[in-house]
Amino acid sequence: MPSFDFLQLDVFAARLFEGNPLAVVVGADALDAPTMQRIARWTNLSETTFLLRPTQPDADYRVRIFTPRQELPFAGHPSVGSAYAAIEAGCVPARSTLVQECAAGLLPVQVQGSGAMRIIHVQAPPARIERANAALAAALADALKVDLSAAAVHAIDNGPLWLVCDLGLARSVRTLAPDLSAIAKLCLAHGAVGVGVFGAEDGGDAAMAVRAFCPADGIPEDPVTGSANAAIGALLHHRGDVARYGHRYVASQGREVGRDGRVAVSIDAASGTVTIGGQCVAGVRGTFTLDHST
Repeated sequence: MPSFDFLQLDVFAARLFEGNPLAVVVGADALDAPTMQRIARWTNLSETTFLLRPTQPDADYRVRIFTPRQELPFAGHPSVGSAYAAIEAGCVPARSTLVQECAAGLLPVQVQGSGAMRIIHVQAPPARIERANAALAAALADALKVDLSAAAVHAIDNGPLWLVCDLGLARSVRTLAPDLSAIAKLCLAHGAVGVGVFGAEDGGDAAMAVRAFCPADGIPEDPVTGSANAAIGALLHHRGDVARYGHRYVASQGREVGRDGRVAVSIDAASGTVTIGGQCVAGVRGTFTLDHST
């Protein structure tokens, strides 16, 4: 029976139980896509990744990313966590720069520190941003149970497609009690992975509060979401609003589901390129054995 090294990490946190869990299957080149999807459904985490040999000469490793429902071309916490796992498993050298190959292309990775203090920064793919029409904004307002103008809602594709809503202030973000069934229907209708909301914190160690709802993929609320945070950073640059938070800021996400993640966001002033980063901690190290009958 084939066996693979397996890690389960908490991403965007320095301590276990505070970040977003990620399952990583190492050396998974022998697995086909349907088997990867079955494993992702089995782990039942927001994402499971599979580390593979690269196919591009400039890449150090390749990763495939699956939710319980579908494969994604890019996702933030799986990219950060997979880079960490690749170093921990000895798949790549522990150096300061790496290149990740994924379905969204080749993404630069920066590595700071080592061991428990290691911080991984991954450059997100370029984002395509469109303002939502009045009908979509109204439907999102109903689903989130808040007042929203069309100007506050955007569809942002940076690998996955996010419906992003600027709620202004963190207290509006943190007190949301959305209609998850309505959000799931909207996401399915528009091909979106989820709805991301954000607002400004008033003091503390983070500039922004973020929440992300992905019920169509079986994730009512994602604990800490790299691609949604990258989409928000791209939106700030797109609308000339970077000064509101700064070109480098920290976003807080996860308190509402019993986590306390931190995402470091960096926005290049000239290009608008967004990098997201954070710490990781391994909670499980072991072997995944695949029965021939599966």
